[in-house]
Amino acid sequence: MSSGFSSIDGGSATSPGGFTAAAAHAGLKADGALDVALLVSAASCATAGVFTKNALRAAPVIYDAQFLSDRPGRVRAVAMNSRVANACTGPAGLEAARAMARAAEEAAGLPPHTALVLSTGVIGVPLPVDKVEAGLRAAAAKLSADGGPEAAKAIMTTDTRPKHCAVRLEMPGGGAPITIGGMAKGAGMIHPDMATLLAVITTDAVSDPNTLRPFWKRVVDRTFNAISVDGDTSTNDTALFLANGHAGVDPSRDGALWKVFEEAATAVARTLALAIVEDGEGATKRLEIQVVGAQTETHAREVGRAIARSTLVKTAIYGGDPNWGRVLAAAGVAGVALTPERITLQAATANGAGWLTLASGGATALADAQQARAIFEQKTIRLRLDLGLGRSEAVVWTCDLSPDYVRINSDYTS
Repeated sequence: MSSGFSSIDGGSATSPGGFTAAAAHAGLKADGALDVALLVSAASCATAGVFTKNALRAAPVIYDAQFLSDRPGRVRAVAMNSRVANACTGPAGLEAARAMARAAEEAAGLPPHTALVLSTGVIGVPLPVDKVEAGLRAAAAKLSADGGPEAAKAIMTTDTRPKHCAVRLEMPGGGAPITIGGMAKGAGMIHPDMATLLAVITTDAVSDPNTLRPFWKRVVDRTFNAISVDGDTSTNDTALFLANGHAGVDPSRDGALWKVFEEAATAVARTLALAIVEDGEGATKRLEIQVVGAQTETHAREVGRAIARSTLVKTAIYGGDPNWGRVLAAAGVAGVALTPERITLQAATANGAGWLTLASGGATALADAQQARAIFEQKTIRLRLDLGLGRSEAVVWTCDLSPDYVRINSDYTS
């Protein structure tokens, strides 16, 4: 990943020191699969969160956002469930979220008001609190430093595989390393800001909420807020960053170390975000959209997002059709002022050495049709759109849209 940090084989949210986790079957999933998880820290965590911008926020989002506004340095646990989103459930849903937090605190022997809650699943269904509470008690009884991968399985909905990873930062002079780990779920209803994703990233570094908030927003903007599967934004999406200080090192006190720390956290979040794209409902291909030459990074990201959410672009990718006109048309509805004669669009494969120019100066570059189709038929396709307006850039990732997406979402509640 980088000379400053390295991947941990099989790493997860419990790879950093002082974190334990476990999962249980609480009866929410009919097939007996894990559906409740509990993550616990041995010490209070400085915590930052980024939440959905959907106006219909789910009860867990409302609860967590208020919690982090009031007590961002007191988090000890995160309780999670799948299958039931506890969204659009009114006052009863908010009380259910509170009850879920209390159950986690009691089960893990923690002080009151120290647990956050995450839920994902079907919207509009009351949370079966009794089942969730029993599941949390079962999970608390087997908390382990090896429980991260199991917790990642429990939050899966239409995901086909769990998503977790971790990296380690070695300290200059041979001091105790810093570890960053995480888990996420997501496969559909994915679009900034954010997506139907739950993400929990942990570290044993020392930090404080005021430092973490802007740091975590930067990381999320370049990872979880840079992916799209289907253009729908969920009621529940939440991304949390927890720092428990177990390693005894505050990376923000050293400029060079802080830079590597942010790169490492971004690498973890990006790995999880790309795993979501690759596991997109019915997805068969991944599309990387590099937008360069923009006046601001925000403009670049908005153009990339517009391309990523285009149904016509996504179906062309599925069919291996190098219909570059759809890409430019999608860029044109991003709400960003463009100058067509300055635009250049290129394509390449994941490992391709060169870029094939599809359009330049706002018109076709008469690219070789066979070569263009060969690129679009690959499992990973890269597009580079140069707006010719400035020096800012951003990357957005998405997947294709296949018939399986319709099949999966046409019978989701059943």
